[in-house]
Amino acid sequence: MKIALSELGSVELTDVVIESVDLSLYIAHARLGEEERLIADRNGKVLKTRNLLEMQRTIRKAVTCELFLRQRSAYDEMVGHSYQAADNVMELPLGREPLPEWLN
Repeated sequence: MKIALSELGSVELTDVVIESVDLSLYIAHARLGEEERLIADRNGKVLKTRNLLEMQRTIRKAVTCELFLRQRSAYDEMVGHSYQAADNVMELPLGREPLPEWLN
């Protein structure tokens, strides 16, 4: 399920997770309690960028909650481990402070 970027200011967000999908492709999810929703742009398409800083700028215009960067590792699959691979997810806090002026 999606939520529009313009709606983020009117709902009670827990935080926002920016997920690194590919080498330089980022999508964002809004956490509303235990539920995660994809963030959509004004055209209803999934909000995606090729630059993490650009994604932060876009989201910071709409919300002030904490941001996280989510990274998944496919290492176990790449090296061909025969056992069931664990979910290699790492979430790094990006903070809740606005970006410095020189980054805007």
